[in-house]
Amino acid sequence: MAFYAKIDLHGQTAESAKKLLTSRLSQLSDDVRELTVIHGYHNGTRLLETVRHFKHYRIERKILGLNNGETVFIIKPDSKK
Repeated sequence: MAFYAKIDLHGQTAESAKKLLTSRLSQLSDDVRELTVIHGYHNGTRLLETVRHFKHYRIERKILGLNNGETVFIIKPDSKK
């Protein structure tokens, strides 16, 4: 049983990153409470901005940590299952 998951978006466009995030969030089991999104920082802020403005019904809140290349989503259980 995993309580956290990660997804690495390096090399993705903003549009493909949104599709990957939507797919991943929809597939997460209810045991997962935290999704770490690795988007990078040093090669521009496009993915960072995309991730931090991304909305999905399973995202309870976002944590902006000390690492500017990551954003952590706190996940709600899937009420649509």
